[in-house]
Amino acid sequence: MRLSNIRKTVLVWLLVLLSSTGPLLAQTKQEFLLNEAIKFAVENNINVKNSGLDALSAEGRIQELRGVALPQVSVAGSITDNLIIQRAFLPAKFFNPNAADSDPPVAVQFGVAYSGSATGTLNQLLFDASYRLGLKAAETYRQLAQKNITASKVSVAEQVAKAYYGVLVNEQQIKLLDLNIARVDTLFHNTQALNKQGFAEKIDVSRLEVQVNNLKAERQNVKNLVELSYYLLKFQMGLGINDNITLTEQIQDIDLDAVERTNVRAAAEFDYNQRIEFSTLQSQIQLADLDVQSIAKQYYPRLTAFANYGYNTGRNKFGEVIGSPWFNSSMIGLNLSVPVFDGFQKKYQAQQKRFTLQKAQNNSQLLKNTIDLQIRQSSITLGNSLQTLRTQKRNVDLAQEVARVTKIKYQEGVGSNIEVLDAENSYRQAQTNYFASLYNFLQTKVDADKANGKLYTGN
Repeated sequence: MRLSNIRKTVLVWLLVLLSSTGPLLAQTKQEFLLNEAIKFAVENNINVKNSGLDALSAEGRIQELRGVALPQVSVAGSITDNLIIQRAFLPAKFFNPNAADSDPPVAVQFGVAYSGSATGTLNQLLFDASYRLGLKAAETYRQLAQKNITASKVSVAEQVAKAYYGVLVNEQQIKLLDLNIARVDTLFHNTQALNKQGFAEKIDVSRLEVQVNNLKAERQNVKNLVELSYYLLKFQMGLGINDNITLTEQIQDIDLDAVERTNVRAAAEFDYNQRIEFSTLQSQIQLADLDVQSIAKQYYPRLTAFANYGYNTGRNKFGEVIGSPWFNSSMIGLNLSVPVFDGFQKKYQAQQKRFTLQKAQNNSQLLKNTIDLQIRQSSITLGNSLQTLRTQKRNVDLAQEVARVTKIKYQEGVGSNIEVLDAENSYRQAQTNYFASLYNFLQTKVDADKANGKLYTGN
């Protein structure tokens, strides 16, 4: 009995412990404003991280280039077993002055059976006209790598902003659907009561029931869409699918007039370098120009210094190689390389590089024209979507008033059930149109911010 009581006591305490720590074990829900969501995304998105790794790789390539000017030291050693020693042929008179000219030459073995050597070599670059140009190109390459990171962040900011707004619109749509369901459901139950009292027809009840069911089905679809929108947003932010987040931004906080004024001001104050694509292309033009200059630098002489120090030995028995004396040797010198004629290779290499530079410059002008078009297009599109949004908002207010008056007339017996249903359908369609225009406006707002280079300005 005592053992049984102990088990029961332990079980009770475990249940209490689990119930008390349950909220602590549950995953903490994170809250994000739009700017906070973008900031989190650029710090955690996989594409941005990969761009950072590319920048680190570029930094390694730069340091590799710098290492060319540092002393290059190498050490080598070898032990050789001369299995068959080559022989040299000398005249017989070399060994016997009395030998006849017709006597055959004597084969003499030159070398030993075993030999060893150990050397150390140092090379130092003294002058290379293309090296300093390479360092300048390396710095431009570093800037390009950093701009690629910024480009990734801008892309992520665009995706997160659109996904964030998508969630807000869908959540707002659910709230209005809940109000619609509550209103039509109340009307349905009232009509059902009137039917039982003989003041309403059965068909009126059925029509309203269909309306309620349609609204509930639509709400379920929108709810699923909200869930999918959250998944998309978390994916763009670099969060796990099962992470819990709450969006604290409110659509009601968006000042439509302020958005329009900001867009006009941004377009007026626009600088092409605010667009990361243009800034990146300028770095690519600089690299192309340096490539052209590097070909000309290859006509300059190249000067290096070297030093060598080593030991060698040789014996006919392998065991004597290690213990025998080793004889040292050393040398220093300069290497001067002067290009004279290369079959016009550098000439045509320079020609190709100049064509590449001209293409990059042409692309720069094309990008300017494209950016001008995008700014004008986004400004017009934003203005149109804003006008449409205001119109649809007005239509929602009007449809809501029509539905309210129609309902009152029906309850007072001077209107028909069909008029109520038509008014409700019109009201719901107006809401659908409003949310479509609201989502379109928010998307075009993001596009306009991107076109003006204002979407993401962080580091």
